[in-house]
This record gives sequence, C-alpha cells and structure tokens, in this order.
Amino acid sequence: MEAIRINNGIYTGSAGRKSLFDLEVPARWNKGLVIFVHGFMGFKDWGAWNLVQSYFVSHGFAFAKFNLTHNGGTPTQGIDFPDEEAFAQNTYSYEVADIAYFRSHIATLVHAEATFLIGHSRGGGDVILHAKQVQTDKIALWASISDIGSRFPTGPELEAWKHSGIRTILNGRTRQHLPQHYSLYQDFIENKTTLTIERAIKALPIPMLVVHGDADSSVSIVEGEALASWSQTNLNIIPGADHVFGASHPWEKPDLPEHLLASCERTLNFFNL
Repeated sequence: MEAIRINNGIYTGSAGRKSLFDLEVPARWNKGLVIFVHGFMGFKDWGAWNLVQSYFVSHGFAFAKFNLTHNGGTPTQGIDFPDEEAFAQNTYSYEVADIAYFRSHIATLVHAEATFLIGHSRGGGDVILHAKQVQTDKIALWASISDIGSRFPTGPELEAWKHSGIRTILNGRTRQHLPQHYSLYQDFIENKTTLTIERAIKALPIPMLVVHGDADSSVSIVEGEALASWSQTNLNIIPGADHVFGASHPWEKPDLPEHLLASCERTLNFFNL
C-alpha cells in the first residue's frame, strides 16, 4: 500500500467542536494502529511527541495523535492555548468522549486490525476510562494519573470556586492564567461512577503497560504503583525519568531523549507481544 501522512487534519469531537490531528501510516504497515492521547495543558505537537510518532511508524505501526477539543487550541492554531474559553469549558467527560469521536473518524481513513492506545499523564486516565467503554486491544499508560477527584480543591478553595463559578491556573511555560469553570467539578460529581479510574481499570480485561519515572514530581510514582496494582501487572519504572521522560517544549534535537526512548522501547515490545 501507499504510505499515508496527514498533518493537521480536522475531526469533530465533543460539543461539535473541531480540532486537529495527525495520522501516519507506513507503506509496510503491520495493520496495528497506535493512538496517542496527550495530557493536561498538552497538545499533539508538544515537545518530542512527533519523534514518538516517527519511532512507532519506523517499526511498522500506523500512528495517530490529536488535540483534545477543549485543550485550548483551535483548528488554525493547535499549539499552546489561544482559546481560553474552550479551555474553561473543558470536562473529563469531554476528553473521554473525544477519544471515541477521534477513533470513529480515523476508522473512515484506515482499517486497523488492532488498536493500541498510549495515554500520557491525564491522558492516561482518559484512556482507561475510554477503554472501559470502547473495545481496545492494549493500552500503555505513561506517567498516568490514577485518580481524578484528588485533583480538585477542597474546603474554602472549593467553596470559592463554586461561588465565583470560575478559577484560574497558571501555565508555567506560557505564563497564562488559564480559566476553569466550576462545571469541570460538577461534571465529575455527576458522573463519578463512570469517571472513577480505579473502578474502570479493575474491570478492564485487556493487557496494560504502566510506565512511570521515579523522578516524576508532577504525578507521583505512587499513582503508577496504584495503577499497576489495580490492573494486576508490574510497574515499569524508568530510573531517573521525570514526568515528560526528559523532553521539553520546544524539542529541537533530532533524537528522542533517553528516558522517552526507553518508554517507547518498552511500549513497542508490549504492543508486539
């Protein structure tokens, strides 16, 4: 077959919102499709994610990555967070639904015999919750969160958010004070049963790989240990690795950082089993 490469294609996801995606299929395709889901305040072109795509394509897999619809990007500007109102309206339910919308769109472009998901950070939680709903062959969790509820404020801070209806969080790289509507918390409370990661992962019958760095200061390795325990698998620890496995944005080097390469290698071996 001919190789396929789509950069900055458009799909329609949650709330009818359009967002960007990439798809690459090698000429010698093994019929496996890897879909990558970015994390909080992330996007498909962050750091070295393009090199991750190249890595899996070079080993015969089709690879797709996309921007979640309410991550703050737009169809014309997919890097960083120009649409702060879309960011403010985001919910976990939107993110989980986006994966299903995106998979449906990709299915109109290529027919894969096996679909594998990689979720980074918050995207790992999204992947677990999605795989509970939609048939998936294997999932790999990179520095994944294990719980949503603990990420919300409590006490007076929660009450202040409820009273005002909005709060802001700082993006350390762009220095933006990004808004979040209280509806983010309401969505979790109203859908707590389906948005509880522990409940979902314990019910998943599919193979899972849990990868975590022991120098991750953003999502503690304790969360990786919990995910591995709940899924009855071994935790794959990458010594010295931080939350983004040594990458940064922008990533201008031609090669993957050592720790991210190690994560790719372990994941490739897992998908090839």
